[in-house]
Amino acid sequence: MKITTIPVGTLKANCYILEKDNQILIIDPGDDFEKILPNIKGKKILKILITHHHPDHIGALNHFNQELILNTNNKTYTIGPFNFEIIQTKGHTNDSLTYYFKNENAMFTGDFLFKGTIGRTDMPTGNTKEMKQSLNEIKKYPDNTKIYPGHGLPTTLKFEKENNYFLNI
Repeated sequence: MKITTIPVGTLKANCYILEKDNQILIIDPGDDFEKILPNIKGKKILKILITHHHPDHIGALNHFNQELILNTNNKTYTIGPFNFEIIQTKGHTNDSLTYYFKNENAMFTGDFLFKGTIGRTDMPTGNTKEMKQSLNEIKKYPDNTKIYPGHGLPTTLKFEKENNYFLNI
C-alpha cells in the first residue's frame, strides 16, 4: 500500500491517500482540495474515512460525493483491495475513530494519538476518562505498528509505549 501524506489547511492536518492498484482511500480531507486533487486524479476513489469531525479534518468534504463517506456500522471492512479495522478511540472527541490496516501494519489515529503526546480532551465532547480507556485499548496492538497521526510526523506504537507519558499513566 502506498501512503501519501498531504498537510492541509492552516493547522496542517494530515490528509492521507492510501493507494493499491490505482484504487484509493482518502483519510481526513481537511482542506486545500487543490493540494489533494493532483494525488487522486485518474484514480478510483473507493471511500473517504474520517477520524473525527473537527473542521480541520473534514473541510474539503464538500468537494466529494457524500456517498463515498464510510458509514461505520461494522468493525472490520474489506473495500476493494483494502482490509482494515475500525477502532473507537474516544477521548479527543466522542466520535474519534482509528483505522488499523493489519496487513500493512499501519494505524491512522487522527487527533487521538500523536508522536509524543495525545489529542486535547478539554474541547467539546472530549473526555479524559474515555481517552485513558482508548489508550489502553491501543496498547494491545503490535509494537511495530506505524502510527500516522492527524498532525505531525509518523511514529510507532513501540516508540509511544516507551516515550509517551500518556501511554504510561
